[in-house]
Amino acid sequence: MAKKTNHTPAPEGLSTDVTFNFVQREGSPERLVSEAEVVFPATAGILAGLKLVGFSLWKSPEGEIYVTFPSRAFGAGTDQRRYFDYLRPAGAGNGSAKALKDAIVAAYKAQAASAGPTA
Repeated sequence: MAKKTNHTPAPEGLSTDVTFNFVQREGSPERLVSEAEVVFPATAGILAGLKLVGFSLWKSPEGEIYVTFPSRAFGAGTDQRRYFDYLRPAGAGNGSAKALKDAIVAAYKAQAASAGPTA
């Protein structure tokens, strides 16, 4: 399966500490816009040189782009599937998760805008 990776810094005002890679794969599902990776810079301490993978950008039926986080599906002998999110807020609330989702979508839109129209 071929892939195309675009390296995009986080948009101004959101973060300059990470870079987002957007990976396009051939033969992906129709509504999958891109896969995304968060890459940590050399100044990120123990995270330096690492990337966090498993993010996906999807297009809703209404045309909005949204992000899903890396997770693992599990079940306890029931028909209902549940998910264990790998990336979660350390404290109460989900503000930091929303900020990361917003930053990924903004970086993707900035990268798409700078690429110009496609044939």
